[in-house]
Amino acid sequence: MKGIYSMERQADVVVIGGGITGTAILSELARYNLRCVLVEKEPDIAAGTTKANSAILHAGFDAPTGSFKAKMNVKGNALYHELEKELNLDIKWTGSFVVAFDDDGVETLKELKTRGEANGVPGLEIWDGAKVREKEPNLSKDIKAALWAPTAGICWPFGAAQAFAENAVINGAEVLRDCEVTGITVKDGRVEAVETSEGPIKAKYVVNAAGVYADKISAMAGDNSFTVKPRKGEYVLFDKTAQKSMVSGIVFPVPTKTSKGILVCATTHGNVFIGPNAQELDDKEDLSVTSAGMDEIFAGARKLCPEIPGGAAITEFAGLRAASSTGDFVLGKSKVEGLLQAAGIQSPGLTSAPAIAQYIAEIIVGETGAEKRGDYKKGRPEEPVFRELDDEAKAALIKKDSHYGRIICRCETITEGEIVDAINRPCGARTVDGVKRRTRAGMGRCQGGFCGPRVIEILSRELGISVPEVRKDGVKSYMYYEKEGAAE
Repeated sequence: MKGIYSMERQADVVVIGGGITGTAILSELARYNLRCVLVEKEPDIAAGTTKANSAILHAGFDAPTGSFKAKMNVKGNALYHELEKELNLDIKWTGSFVVAFDDDGVETLKELKTRGEANGVPGLEIWDGAKVREKEPNLSKDIKAALWAPTAGICWPFGAAQAFAENAVINGAEVLRDCEVTGITVKDGRVEAVETSEGPIKAKYVVNAAGVYADKISAMAGDNSFTVKPRKGEYVLFDKTAQKSMVSGIVFPVPTKTSKGILVCATTHGNVFIGPNAQELDDKEDLSVTSAGMDEIFAGARKLCPEIPGGAAITEFAGLRAASSTGDFVLGKSKVEGLLQAAGIQSPGLTSAPAIAQYIAEIIVGETGAEKRGDYKKGRPEEPVFRELDDEAKAALIKKDSHYGRIICRCETITEGEIVDAINRPCGARTVDGVKRRTRAGMGRCQGGFCGPRVIEILSRELGISVPEVRKDGVKSYMYYEKEGAAE
């Protein structure tokens, strides 16, 4: 929806990209007396890699010691333990296994343990196969040993990005969606403004957190020091009934040079998924799912967990990882003054986001001398989850707002009240999938077959737009057309 912003703006910092990295940076900057604006080309935040990844908070043993990936991973993992309560994040600290089937694999586990200890990861242990199966009884009997990392966990990535964005907005930051960056003005070697589809935003600092497009954004300012090549990963998601024959935590195979491998993993909501594979691409928009990819994923996952119930699969999807030409995160100052890079953020980017945010904020605060806000508000607005309440609390909520008395999504028990709240919250939902990711309406067995039309009606009503203006997810993802000859 173009033209909804009055774009005669001036900011101290413009953050480009509304994924987990960009929203975490915005939230961190909002702690200071800085005018901050985040711009996102899609109708909603977290519409790229953040919405389609393994949702794992890694312990930090995989990345090379001393790399940005290693340092940000370990620090980010610790920060999530601190932020979990403050931002009401959906996290389960399940721990993770990397499993080996032979002596060579066991040697790799020892190397990973040594590297993890050098990186500062606590509690790493190597377990024998029997002990592993005590914790995850459905795993293959051929597993000889596993590296156990107790600090790893699973989270809801979109929920984390939502929490960061909401916290930033209630502290005065702006999030502009449907706002595509078209250029960056540089004068005398320093950034001066960000040109967007909605007009220019003058800026003292620009933070490039644009995911797979970060190299394009950097090039707009005259920095061509790296490229980003998308690496596609396909996934299969299973119904909640599948967990009894699969896993309750995170199980990796021994990693390869390009991937942590096809894993079997639980979600915070009780589902299980398998994947991803790894395909090097040139197309930054290719989210296709292939039959060959599905065959590869099932074959890899069944090595770990032989009795995967294929009939319980409810959806397949793909995500793109932003693999940089440097092999590491691209972080910090650019050769262009005022341009800061937060690029090439592939795995373990989700885990690293809070640490990356602090790293970028420290540079800006160090140069500007910005002081912490005296009126900073911790946390974010309360978010009722109807299905988790006891009967008394449900009754009280319905008495307060009758919308909570109407179930819209039967599979996940999501009420109209939760959907209305998701739309009207700070940085609220603007699309069907935006509602889905905030509330889980449409994420159940029927995948929105029942609740989808009702969600569309609610979006139309709450946003004050016609049904044909409601979008599924992307910029042009309209689902309805005006009836030909309809009265105006």
